[in-house]
Amino acid sequence: MSDSLNSTPLREYSQGELQVEVRNKVAHVTLNRPQALNALSFGMIQGLSDLFTRWAHDDSVQCIVLKGAGEKAFCAGGDIRALRDSALSGGTLHHKFFIEEYELDYQLHRYVKPYISLLNGIVMGGGMGIAQGSGFRVVGPKTRMAMPETAIGLFPDVGGSYFLSRSPVGLYLGLTGITFRAADALFANLADRYLSEDGIAELLARLDRLLWTGDSGKDVARLIDTLATAPDTLATLAPMRDAIDHHFRLDRSVLDIVESLRRERRAEWQSWAEETAATLEKRSPTMLCVTHEQIRRGRDLSLADCFRMELGIVEACFAHGDVLEGIRAMVIDKDNKPAWRPDSLVAVDESIIAAFFSPPPLNETHPLAGLEARYG
Repeated sequence: MSDSLNSTPLREYSQGELQVEVRNKVAHVTLNRPQALNALSFGMIQGLSDLFTRWAHDDSVQCIVLKGAGEKAFCAGGDIRALRDSALSGGTLHHKFFIEEYELDYQLHRYVKPYISLLNGIVMGGGMGIAQGSGFRVVGPKTRMAMPETAIGLFPDVGGSYFLSRSPVGLYLGLTGITFRAADALFANLADRYLSEDGIAELLARLDRLLWTGDSGKDVARLIDTLATAPDTLATLAPMRDAIDHHFRLDRSVLDIVESLRRERRAEWQSWAEETAATLEKRSPTMLCVTHEQIRRGRDLSLADCFRMELGIVEACFAHGDVLEGIRAMVIDKDNKPAWRPDSLVAVDESIIAAFFSPPPLNETHPLAGLEARYG
C-alpha cells in the first residue's frame, strides 16, 4: 500500500471490492460488491486486515468508518458459493478463508481506534462478524440483521459463540436464524445506536469537519450520541422475551425446545410457538444441536477461545457435509429441499455432536494461537 493513501481521494483494493477514502483523518471503507450484497470474498478479508493493521499505527487516521455499497446491504455474509466449490474440488480456500476471517474479526474486537460500522441494510453472517467487533455499531431504518447459518447447514460463527451467548435472546436468534430490525438489534445487545437516514448523512458530514481533541474515542462517541434517536419501529423481541426465556433454555436439548414449543397453548404465545417450531424443523438437525452446544460453551470462554472453538467446528462442518448440501439447496439450486444427514433431531446422538468439539491442540502450530499476543 502506498504511503500516499491519506492524500489520495479514492483508492481501490481487492480488485475494486474495497474502496477507501481518507478525509479529515477518517478512513472511509466501502465494501464494494453490491451485486452480491457486499458478501465478503477472501480478497476483501485480506484487504481489510491489511488496512486496519496499517491504520492502527498511523497518526493520520483517527477513526475508521465501514459501510456497504448500494442501498440494500452492509454485508450479507461470506462468499459461500466459493467455499463450497473449494471443498468439492479438494481446494484449500475453505480452510484459509475461515482462519483469516476469524483473525480479522478478533482484530476488530480489539481495535485500538474508534471504528464505526454503518449497518443500515442487510447484515448477516460474515457481515455480523465484522460489525460486532465495532466500537460503534450504528443501525438505521433499513437494517435487517440475522445469523441464518443453521438454514444452510452451518452454525452462527464469526464470534457468534461470544456475542450470542451474551445476548438476552442469543440462543433463540442463533437456532432460528430469524431476521430482525434495528430496534430488536438494540434490544439484543447487537447494536449500539440508531440513526435515521438524515442522521447517518449528518454523521458523515460532521466527521468531515470534526475537530479532534486528542481523544478520538470520546470525540466520536459524543458526535454519535448527539445524532442518535429512537428507532422508527418498535422492538418485536422485547414483548416476546418471557416466551423466549420459557422455551429457549440451555438446560434443554433442541429436541426438548421444539417439543416445548409444540405444547404451547397460551393464546398470546401459541401462534408464535407454532411458527417457531416449524422454522426449527426446516433447519439442519445436526447444526441446531451443534449451535446449542456452541452457545452453551461460549458463555464461559474468552473471545479468542470462542474463535478457536469455532475454527474446529467449521472444519468439522465441511467434513460432515450438511453445509455443502445446504448451500446447494438454498443458494445454488434453490429448491429449498436440503437432504440433511440425519434428517431428524431424534437421530442426532451425542457422538455426532461431540465430533464437532474435538479441536486440534492449542500450541504454536494452531492457526489462531497468536491472537492475544498480536492484538491483545
